[in-house]
Formats: sequence, C-alpha cells, structure tokens
Amino acid sequence: MPGERSHAAGEALLLRLRRLIARARTAGGERAELLALLDDIETARRGLIRESKAIEDEARQTSVRTTAIGAYLRGAQIGRGRRHN
Repeated sequence: MPGERSHAAGEALLLRLRRLIARARTAGGERAELLALLDDIETARRGLIRESKAIEDEARQTSVRTTAIGAYLRGAQIGRGRRHN
C-alpha cells in the first residue's frame, strides 16, 4: 500500500536525521566535515518535506473519496424511498 510505503520511508528519513544530529553533536570543528554534515541534513530535510506532502495528498484524496461515497449512498437511499437526513 502507498501509505505503508510512505510511512516506512518517513521513518527511515527520521532515523537518518536523528543520526545526523547525533553526528553533529560529536563533530569536530573541521570546516569540510561540517559542510558535509549540513549537506546531509538538508538532503534529509528535503526528503521529509517530500514525504509530508505525499501524506497530505493521500489524506486529501481519502477525504474526496469519503465525500463521494457518502453522496453516492445518499442518492441510493433516496432512490429506494428511504428518508434523507
């Protein structure tokens, strides 16, 4: 399922970010090392933002489907003579 895959990818990115933060705490003052660390953190951040947008899109799509199913059910009940509340 897309939701499960997205969740696993998000968890992996969060784990990577936690490791990078831990690495940042122990990093020495070398400029090259710090620049590489900043690049890695930015890459992880972009990945998390991408996953967040995918989850938002999935939630929006689910909401639209739920609304459509509700409208279909209301129409089906009216067609069979049931009262519409």
